[in-house]
Amino acid sequence: MTDFLSPKERSERMARIRGSNTRPEIALRKVLHSLGLRYRLNRADLPGKPDLVLPRHKAVVFVHGCFWHRHSDCSIATTPKSNTAFWVEKFEKNVARDNRVTALLNATGWRVFVVWECELGSARKAQATGERIAELIRGEKGF
Repeated sequence: MTDFLSPKERSERMARIRGSNTRPEIALRKVLHSLGLRYRLNRADLPGKPDLVLPRHKAVVFVHGCFWHRHSDCSIATTPKSNTAFWVEKFEKNVARDNRVTALLNATGWRVFVVWECELGSARKAQATGERIAELIRGEKGF
């Protein structure tokens, strides 16, 4: 299947994809804040510039897009039919970078939590996911 957009139009569309302050990220932030957790955003001094940093709990949270970070068994994590080799290589690099960043953070004593975009798709899902992550961050279930 050929792309229905011109290369210029495709480039413009891809440039509009946000790297921070995405809807899923904001949904999670609202829930965690309402549960009393305080955090910093995108600390550049930490590997991978985590979306949320909770220094008091020595924890970081990444809100991953299912498509870009390859959430397994997720319907959002499709592979484009055109230029497939490029996309597969890009996705593999993203996953390798995620693994490398997680290892670096763990090695320096940080606990790393990953929340997937599909877990924040509705207000109900965001609330449930936020409560689950808050429990883990606070260590309320023996974490």
